[in-house]
Formats: sequence, structure tokens, C-alpha cells
Amino acid sequence: MHKTRVLLIEDNRLLRDGLTVMINGEPDMKVVAASGGHENTMLKARMVKPRVILVDLGLRNQNGVHLVKSISKAWPEMKVIGMGLIPTQLDVVEFVQAGASGFILKDAKVEDFLGTIRSVARGGKVIPTPLTGSLFSHVIELALKKRKGPPKNAVRMTKRELEIIALIADGLSNKDIAQRLNIATYTVKSHVHNVLEKLALHSRLQIAKYTHDETPS
Repeated sequence: MHKTRVLLIEDNRLLRDGLTVMINGEPDMKVVAASGGHENTMLKARMVKPRVILVDLGLRNQNGVHLVKSISKAWPEMKVIGMGLIPTQLDVVEFVQAGASGFILKDAKVEDFLGTIRSVARGGKVIPTPLTGSLFSHVIELALKKRKGPPKNAVRMTKRELEIIALIADGLSNKDIAQRLNIATYTVKSHVHNVLEKLALHSRLQIAKYTHDETPS
């Protein structure tokens, strides 16, 4: 029988060893490598060529979201599943937007844990039931489709960035915004650049349109 090759990235050794034993006890899957995240994960992925990669949300030595994004870009055929004990909705959205195909709660039932690995290995998208409220499901759906301009709630904005977005929507220029907020014009330009990147937009006009579209009538 063909076995699904799994790479496990988990910095808690006890949990890592336990998950390895559990997965290897299944007839259709095998942990081909397990890492605490200290090693070069990209190198390990290239060497063992897993079908599914389990990545701990709270890695102490690596940025989990950045790791997922790097893996998904380098090897689209490798399916990534995030793992977390008490993830926020934003945590899950960021993982999915980075390229993860699923997310597993660490307190999930064994059958749900293994079922998620099997579903994702077959090309499915799996989000835990406790995290699938109607609004959140919609946000996740948008993230999975990789649409540009994700909902505001799915993007972290600083207080200053939100102020600048509102002033752009009101038609103020960078110079006007700088005077209004008593900051340098180049600082405003830097904030505008960050906003454009976060919202995957290309112009101030798009920021204004996005703001009006997201504002309830």
C-alpha cells in the first residue's frame, strides 16, 4: 500500500514523539522525518519529499507563517497543515493565506487528526469545526481562493495605518495627512506603502474604493 509521507515540525519533543508513533501506527501514512524546528526545515523538506507537512503554529525558533509561505512557493505539491492548541481566527487565516491546506487543533480527537491528514493528502481543504462559524467560514473561503484585498478583519492594521486609510478615503493628499497627523510626509508615504502591501492594492484610489466598499451603507 502506498503510504502518505509526512514531515512533522513540532518543537515540543514529547508531543513530536507521540504524534510520530500515532501516525506510524496507521497503515496508510508514515512520518519520514520529524524536526523540532531548529534545523533547516526547507533543506529537510527537499531531502525527504513529503506529501504532507505538519507545522506547529507556535514554533519558538521559526516564523510558522513565513515557513508555510516558503514551502508552498517552493513545492506546491507538498500540502501543509498548521497545528495549534488555542489559535485565534486570525492565526488560521494567516496560515491559510500563506498556503496551508488545513489546520488541526492539538486537542482534536485522534480520528479527526488522522482524517485531516488523509483529506489534505488527497487535495482537500480542512478547517476544524469549532472554528467554522458563518462569518469566519466566509473569511477562510476568501483566503483559500487567494483573492486579493482580503477582508479588513483578516489583516493586521496598526492604529496609525487605519487613521491614514480613513484620511485617504476622505480625499486628503500625503501632505495634508502629514499636517493633520503632525508627522513627516515621508512617514505618511511609508504607511501608505505598507497599507498597499497588506491589502494587495496598487494605488491610493484603490485604497479609497476598498474603504468605501467595506463600509456598511
